[in-house]
This record gives sequence, structure tokens and C-alpha cells, in this order.
Amino acid sequence: MVQAPIQPLTLEDFLKLPDTKPASEFIHNQIVQKPMPQGEHSVIQVELCKVIDRVAEGAKIAKAFSELRCTFGGAAIVPDVSVFRWQRIPRTSAGKIANRFDLQPDWAIEILSPDQSQTKVLKKLLHCSEHGTELGWLIIPADESILIMFPESRIKVFQGLEILPVLEGVNLTLSVMELFNWLTLS
Repeated sequence: MVQAPIQPLTLEDFLKLPDTKPASEFIHNQIVQKPMPQGEHSVIQVELCKVIDRVAEGAKIAKAFSELRCTFGGAAIVPDVSVFRWQRIPRTSAGKIANRFDLQPDWAIEILSPDQSQTKVLKKLLHCSEHGTELGWLIIPADESILIMFPESRIKVFQGLEILPVLEGVNLTLSVMELFNWLTLS
């Protein structure tokens, strides 16, 4: 008996699957479940959303979203922090924030977890960059560095007192050291 070939999973099929905790992503025709956030990851993620919103939300420049599914370019990804320019935030007909974001973030931020593959996370940021994301960050707590992905997939490493580039128009001055100092409780 001849078996029919197994059809690869499509993005549409993936989006019909039940949500998982932690979230699963669909990229390069594969399902990948994100690792469960731990202490460092959680603190950095929450603080980033707060500081970005503090300087950008009130002025209607941009808004930071935590663990938001973004579907674009044949993938469904869930960056740790997604920042969208104000005018690009999907809205319902009533003007409320939409539940589905079928577009790439303007700024995608990932925080590398201890057991996570740096290569897989970089591939996700590359996918974002290739589909119009203006800025990508890969925060690496283990060595207190941040890889910044610029347009054309240029990557630069930032450490110590270096000031991090942010989305144009967002009035935020933040050094790598200041970001990692959030992990020290006094």
C-alpha cells in the first residue's frame, strides 16, 4: 500500500492550532516553542516595555508590546518585545487595538534564554529585517552584550557604556550597562 506524501504544515494550518504556553512560533515552515521565561528574561522584558512606553506612548510615537504574535512574510513569530510606530498599530473599526497583528514590528527585541539557540533567534530577527523591521535587538544576559540588527541585516555588538540605538523618533537614551543594571536589586 502506497502512502500519500505528508504535506508540510502551512502558516494557515499553524494559526488554527491551539495556543501553547509558552508560545509557539512558525518560521521557515517549522513550529518552535519558545522557552519558558526565567528571572533575568522577565525583568528585562517588563522594564523595556515600561521605559519605551514612558517616552513613546504618551507622545503617540510608538507602543511596546510584550509577547505579541506578529504574522508576516509566511511566519508567525512572538518577539519578547515588539514595538510598533503609533500609526501602524492595527485597530478595530471602533479604534481599539486589534487582536491580530498581521504585519512586522518596527523594532523587534529578543532576550536570549540560557538554553536557547542564538542562531535560531538571529534567524528570527533576520526574517524581521528582511520584511521591513527597522531595528532588531538580541539581548544576551550571559555576557551582558546586545547584538543590534540594522537594515540590510548589518549586525553590531554593543557592550558596557555604549548607548543603544532605538527606533527613530523614540526619545530614549539607554546604555547596555543601564539595561543590565535592572537585574541588580538594591
